[in-house]
Amino acid sequence: MKLQTPSSKLQRSSKSQAPNKHSKYSADERTSRVMETPNSNGNGASRHPFDLEERTALFGEAIVQFAKKIPRSPANDRLVGQLVGCGTSVGANYCEANERVSKKDFRNTIGRCVKEAKETKYFLRLIAAAEPRLAEEARALYREAKELHLIFASMYRQ
Repeated sequence: MKLQTPSSKLQRSSKSQAPNKHSKYSADERTSRVMETPNSNGNGASRHPFDLEERTALFGEAIVQFAKKIPRSPANDRLVGQLVGCGTSVGANYCEANERVSKKDFRNTIGRCVKEAKETKYFLRLIAAAEPRLAEEARALYREAKELHLIFASMYRQ
């Protein structure tokens, strides 16, 4: 029985493939952030400056960057895991809510956003208490979590 040699590009090593010189992104842009272009909503108009999908994505990124600054210890590791989980879930749940199937589905998913934002505030408070040198940055993230909580709570009540 003869074995075939790899023939498709997917089977070849990525090292042997030449980089795409016509890429519209620099190496720094490809590795630092993945996001849609501002005009990606289909009709050519730019997205609203207060786009909640973008705002929650930036919030999630800020939570992850903040979590990397927290020193490792058994107690902190548990708090960081919880913080990153709920802090990034706010945006993920909002993205899911935007793809709703029904009004009931939207309300249910927005309700999860409310809960995750409130939980994020809780863990930011605990981390600020555990690591006083990071308290100021935790307060700034707490304020954003509070604003997101109020926005989603208002959407949920409607």
